[in-house]
Amino acid sequence: MSPGPLVLAFPGQGSLSPGAGAPWAAHPAFRAVAAVSAATGVDVEHLLTEAGEDALVSTENAQLATFALSLCVLDATGLEDATELAVGHSLGEYTALVAAGIVARSDGAALVAARGQAMRAAADATPGGLVALLGGSLEDAEAACAAIEGLQLANLNGPGQIVVGGSTAAIEALEARVKELGFRRAIPLRVGGAFHTSLMAPAAAALEPALDRVAFSKGHAAVVANVDGQLHDDPADWAALLLAQLTEPVRFAACVAALPAGAVVVECGAGAVLQGLIRRIRTDLDLRSVGAPEDLSLLEGLR
Repeated sequence: MSPGPLVLAFPGQGSLSPGAGAPWAAHPAFRAVAAVSAATGVDVEHLLTEAGEDALVSTENAQLATFALSLCVLDATGLEDATELAVGHSLGEYTALVAAGIVARSDGAALVAARGQAMRAAADATPGGLVALLGGSLEDAEAACAAIEGLQLANLNGPGQIVVGGSTAAIEALEARVKELGFRRAIPLRVGGAFHTSLMAPAAAALEPALDRVAFSKGHAAVVANVDGQLHDDPADWAALLLAQLTEPVRFAACVAALPAGAVVVECGAGAVLQGLIRRIRTDLDLRSVGAPEDLSLLEGLR
């Protein structure tokens, strides 16, 4: 039986751990990482192979490193031209746009660098963070946001995993009341700010000039947008969608719901984070995750 439609999936910031790129350093596909370094002036190879936790999780570094490693894995799979649809989580949406041929690689690298710098500046101006709420419902999360000033929905990742964000004060208030508000646990995420909330409005303003310089193309595949969970194949849509993504929740569960029945979803990047999320949302998809060279054997029959 032939496999279903091919979907490429790309993780966002927070999926990396120190040394995540080391298994790929000798692989020919690691050239993609060198290309991102050359395009941005950042030593991404060092970030992926030798940098410690503090350097790697810094917003601007984490975003470039995650983007570059996902491109490396994408090249190693040999599936870019075969894909019919791509999806990413937060930063991963930029990688999806490159994989779909909508954004050129050099433009993608420049955008990711500009995005990381803009988000870091916004977070420095108004410190905050993100917290994953486990064990409650969307209605519980909405009630928590109504009860705590400045707390906002940030990621709707599927059943039992909702992420909220806000100022440092809002996060502290949430952590003090988490069980009272109907959740089993609150897990702080390894990110540098309240991403996908209104606190990122300055980042959107800073990113807009970089988006204006990018030529979005028709591409060979559609991408499912984080902000609305809809397939978009009109390149004119994407500048506005990427701006909105900074300040609006990532609706990842809706993105997964939009994937075709029986699709083969190949996650390209470290950690298999998306595979875990997708499995909670859909049971009819063929999930495969490539995070290291030995995982390429999982793609037999697709190439």
